[in-house]
Amino acid sequence: MIIQELKPSKRVRDRWLAVLEDGSILRVSRNQIADFALYTGRELSDEEADRLLQAVENENFRSYALRVVTDTPKSRKMLLKILEERDCPPEKAQEIAGWLEELGYLNDGQYAAQVAAFYTRKGYGARKIRDELYRRGIPRELWDEALAQVKEEDNACAIDAFLEKKLKGSHDPKDVKRASDALARRGFSWSEISEALRRYGMEVYD
Repeated sequence: MIIQELKPSKRVRDRWLAVLEDGSILRVSRNQIADFALYTGRELSDEEADRLLQAVENENFRSYALRVVTDTPKSRKMLLKILEERDCPPEKAQEIAGWLEELGYLNDGQYAAQVAAFYTRKGYGARKIRDELYRRGIPRELWDEALAQVKEEDNACAIDAFLEKKLKGSHDPKDVKRASDALARRGFSWSEISEALRRYGMEVYD
């Protein structure tokens, strides 16, 4: 493989374009230029070409994974699935996930806490939050810790705000039942719902 031309990219900083003899283009980094001693006219052996292609592919997967987790937080399992859909080999995907964990960009515990806090603010209870943690591929051993970080007063405020919005001052038993059923569907326990109804001014019998 002969590099016909090596020139800096006009679009991406610190990226170079290696134009090959067949007209194809490899996008390489400064480190790869140094590691493989690349220059215009350089002829690479088959072994060198394979290693360069693997290095470029690996860096592309790494760059893509980094963009994915910095754009929107993800769990490790979610990232692995995204990389798999990108045709990244499983062992390479695991390696990239470990690399991002070391850098602090991928943290299942932190992500679980963010999910729990977000759904609490949205007015959802523990059961619904557990469903979300499961759906997002967060290990079960992290669920209780994430839920423990949700403050009780935040949880109570979310239920109270929901009741105020739904009932709008009504004490009609039918309205109250509909609101209570809706809270149950949102993942709140009956004890949480009954306490909220008492704060709202309803007589509740457990």
